[in-house]
Amino acid sequence: MASAGEKTLQAALKKREFDPVYYFYGDDDFLKDGKVREIVDVAVDPATRDFNFDQRRGAELDAEALDSLLSTPPMLAERRIAIIRDVDKLKKDARKFLDGYLKRPATDMLLLLVSPCGIKADKGLTDHSTSVEFAPLSGDRVARWVTYHVETVLERSIAPGAVSLLVEAAGDELAQLAVELEKLASFSDGEITEQAVSAVVGVRRGETAGDLLDAIGARDAARALELLPGVLQQPKVNAVTLVMSLATQMLAFAYGEAARARGVPARNLYNEYMNLLKETGAFPGRPWGEAVNAWSKHSEQWTAEQLDSALATLLTADEQLKDTRVSSDEQMLTSLVLALCGAGAARRAA
Repeated sequence: MASAGEKTLQAALKKREFDPVYYFYGDDDFLKDGKVREIVDVAVDPATRDFNFDQRRGAELDAEALDSLLSTPPMLAERRIAIIRDVDKLKKDARKFLDGYLKRPATDMLLLLVSPCGIKADKGLTDHSTSVEFAPLSGDRVARWVTYHVETVLERSIAPGAVSLLVEAAGDELAQLAVELEKLASFSDGEITEQAVSAVVGVRRGETAGDLLDAIGARDAARALELLPGVLQQPKVNAVTLVMSLATQMLAFAYGEAARARGVPARNLYNEYMNLLKETGAFPGRPWGEAVNAWSKHSEQWTAEQLDSALATLLTADEQLKDTRVSSDEQMLTSLVLALCGAGAARRAA
């Protein structure tokens, strides 16, 4: 869910009516930079941008330079815009001047204060500005960002199936997704389709990491082993991410088993799992909706004892990955798949 600051900023962009000072902080610099560009495009007339737009870094500014930056009036426009990046690096005299300015900011100036990732929110700035935190996106927000980016930045459209396939193949790192979307926009004449994602990114529906997780969840060893080599060739997929995703899946199955023991109806598991992901930010290795549907479908096939055994097996696999003497990733994962699915085979035989 978007934060209050994000909603306020989005409303301002639509109305083209801005508060005098915005403070951007948080751990996703890609989102920050994108929103800065969007504000500049909307708030400053390109014809007068050379006169009414300045961008500086905090370490470069002393009090005199900051005074000059913020007191210069707009030319042939209703406002000027100034961006101070690395605002946390302001010298003491410059920060003192800024604190005074924030108490009574100019009405014809739009000031953007930007902190880099890894810097905690500055209360002195959050209290005297419209502050927006840019936390890394997760879950369904990644898919919504892809659609938004395609429609607003690339001015194209993308099929819902193409969105889920791309996110599953390329992961949730927005910078990487933006690169792939640029390729897809160049490749596609119209709407970006699943077929385009398959051709450009090199992944096909039914052969993704999610499909591998589903096969293991269903204890279909033959299908899982068939998928494994191709999945390992896909971007953002390796033995570490697969073991992490499998551990999340097994823990989710255990959570489902415990929920059923508490009397939670099967039809309510979807919401239970969604709330779990929101609370924990766990790594399911695919879009949240797909993961939750799969967990709801397969969790009943696992007993508590089998899940304990599976988690112990995954812990051993994790330790093996840290040992440089271990066999290849594919060999290790093949053994892991057989071990995980073997418990299910024993249960079916019983």
